Amino acid sequence: MDCCLSHAKSSFTTLPAAAAFRRPITFWARRRPSFVVASSRSASRCEFSGLSAPLVPTTPAGRFLTGVLLDDPGNFQVTATEELRRLAAERDVVAARLQLSLGSDEACLHRRIAELKQNECQNEVEDIMYMMILHKFSEMRVHLVPKLSKCIYKGRFEIWPSKEWELESIHSFEVLQMVREHLSAVIGCSRGNANVTDTWVTTKIQRLRLCRLYTASILYGYFLKSASLRHFLERVLNTSTSNFSIGGQGQSQLPVLEIFSVESNFIGCVGQMSQENLRFYVMGFDQEMIQMCAKLKSIEAMNLIDRHSCALFGDEVTGLLETDDVITTSFAGLKRFLLEAVDFGSFLWESENSVSDVYMLDEN
Repeated sequence: MDCCLSHAKSSFTTLPAAAAFRRPITFWARRRPSFVVASSRSASRCEFSGLSAPLVPTTPAGRFLTGVLLDDPGNFQVTATEELRRLAAERDVVAARLQLSLGSDEACLHRRIAELKQNECQNEVEDIMYMMILHKFSEMRVHLVPKLSKCIYKGRFEIWPSKEWELESIHSFEVLQMVREHLSAVIGCSRGNANVTDTWVTTKIQRLRLCRLYTASILYGYFLKSASLRHFLERVLNTSTSNFSIGGQGQSQLPVLEIFSVESNFIGCVGQMSQENLRFYVMGFDQEMIQMCAKLKSIEAMNLIDRHSCALFGDEVTGLLETDDVITTSFAGLKRFLLEAVDFGSFLWESENSVSDVYMLDEN
């Protein structure tokens, strides 16, 4: 697709420096009435009751978990794990038969069966991961934006209620600061200088650019989740006070005694670093470390971003952009839209790691 991973990679690598096709699925409508609105200055508007997801799971596992998420959300995680174990067992059985058939006349047949089973399992796992992400959003009572073309009325795109607080609540203080810096950089509206009136000022953006920003924000959320975990592990495991490495790139240039001397500037910055430690850590990344944290670990995760973006922005049949028209929205609406993308990336990282504990994903 035009606007998915191939375009997002080039724009994504600058983000840390800047901080330097189907009917929508309706979930949980009985629990809390809510809607996504595309409005204009006229009285007409388009409303979507309940949660509408742009991508509809089509595999047996995906459809089954859709029903579980609607009827029995408390048992969703257990059921998803059981589905993963079933798929892993089925794939292992087919692989074992292939090994036993090697050198025989049936080897070619079993190899083809194994390939078909691999593709079938991959599609089912992708749908399971997607439902796990939707489960995370449902726990926040946040509704994903459905297919974009169904949310635009007379060229105007707005989301209400915004659920901004809920979307920000999953992040730690340090991560949230970096998320806000990312949004300010890509939207061009500084939160510190913007008041309530400013955030509802309208802006125009091309659909293709909006698609690229959304996909890049998914990758940024994924990156932050990976980097923050790495940062946490390094702080826990680094028991030696003589090593103040930034991103694992080596020792500090200052001796330990000098760092902790009364005259040292380091002492005066301790309070600030306790709040912005993650940001300092990430700013110390070189290009290789950025790529290491940003790279999607599995083919399933990469495919899922592509499918979700295509379903959100693209044509139902071709997956390409329907039009590259100019969309009018507010800075507040744009911010909420990209906040959703950042959270999607964070949840994608969590679901990928959760799935890999049960089912071996295909390495990217």
